[in-house]
Amino acid sequence: MASVHSDGGASLLAHRSFVAFWLARTCSGFGFQMLSIVVGWQIYALTHSAFYLGLIGLVQFLPSVTLALWAGHIADQRDRRRVVLLGQLVEWLAIGALTAVTVMHLADVNIILGLIFVISVAKVMEAPSLQSMLPALVPPALLARATAASAVSSQAAMIMGPALGGLLYAFGADVVYGLTAVLYLISIAMVSRLRYEQAPPKRQPASLATLFAGVKFIRERPDVLGVISLDLFAVLLGGATALLPIYAHDILHTGPWGLGLLRAAPAVGALLVGFWLSRHSLEKNVGMIMFLCVAGFGVATLVFALSSNLWLSLIALFATGGFDMVSMVIRGALVQLDTPNEMLGRVNAVNSIFINTSNQLGEFESGMLAALLGAVPAAAIGGIGTLVVVGLWMRLFPSLRKRQRLEEPKPEAA
Repeated sequence: MASVHSDGGASLLAHRSFVAFWLARTCSGFGFQMLSIVVGWQIYALTHSAFYLGLIGLVQFLPSVTLALWAGHIADQRDRRRVVLLGQLVEWLAIGALTAVTVMHLADVNIILGLIFVISVAKVMEAPSLQSMLPALVPPALLARATAASAVSSQAAMIMGPALGGLLYAFGADVVYGLTAVLYLISIAMVSRLRYEQAPPKRQPASLATLFAGVKFIRERPDVLGVISLDLFAVLLGGATALLPIYAHDILHTGPWGLGLLRAAPAVGALLVGFWLSRHSLEKNVGMIMFLCVAGFGVATLVFALSSNLWLSLIALFATGGFDMVSMVIRGALVQLDTPNEMLGRVNAVNSIFINTSNQLGEFESGMLAALLGAVPAAAIGGIGTLVVVGLWMRLFPSLRKRQRLEEPKPEAA
């Protein structure tokens, strides 16, 4: 099915700017995951209120929806490295403020939520620039492997960051905040060392048309529209993570340790497959490989839905993570390679809106279906729905299904 080769003479480590980029993403990723854990624990310790825990999600969600298009526009209008530096500097200052108010015993729920809102705004503003820098740091032939290596750092942060934050919280919230600030400072130092290998994008005059140009571009490119919409519907239908507490308690009859294993299994699968993809290149049939992996994700979700054995459920969730990593790397590389450099910020911004929305709505959809039909039918419908979407998308986007290689000549920007 797939033709792959090892990395041979072309090594990602030979590209110093990519190494600095990877270290920056790893440090900021670990810092943010640790921050997420300590903020939740600190606010709950102060309020003992689920309402305030929900507000943490709200102050993070609102900027991601309202500011994403503007952030993408800025990514295509300004030096992306400077945008990322400014965003991370604001985040570092806010984390420093969290450390200070905690040390001085001035931490108040409104102060904490306000600073988290500042961090969320800065993170949303920097995200399209950060995502769009990667193609300028490595040659096109290495982009898929660079994407996989970057995804590995994200998965590692998701697995180990919360555990490390929770462990260090025993020494005090200020300790976690302080370490997070140090990690962000390292990230800022690494970003300041980046040097582009490819030419930066041409700036276009700011206008309403350029602000929404990313939406127009995606609509007019079948392959880009296909991969982004496939991701949207696959995540919307196939995510069963919202149901894991129900499965752990009522179906698999396990305790908190079992729930922890269930939550970690997809990330572990994604991490291991990501390591492999960072060392090997997909050479042909990339479109069909992507569709087969999304279908595999649906089948694994269906197996999990019907399983009443903990170990079979863990294997199925591990498989969902592995399949999703392959399809995610292909989708990410296709979007980056098919989009002109001067459009990358706006296209990545639209893509991030789809991803954030599908994650939120996917959990809502799973919860509502489970309330109406039960957890097992809800998860099973999600797996079957993913398979149906794959079949439809293979017919709706034949050029994507027949695509052989990741790298195609880039079209001119609209």
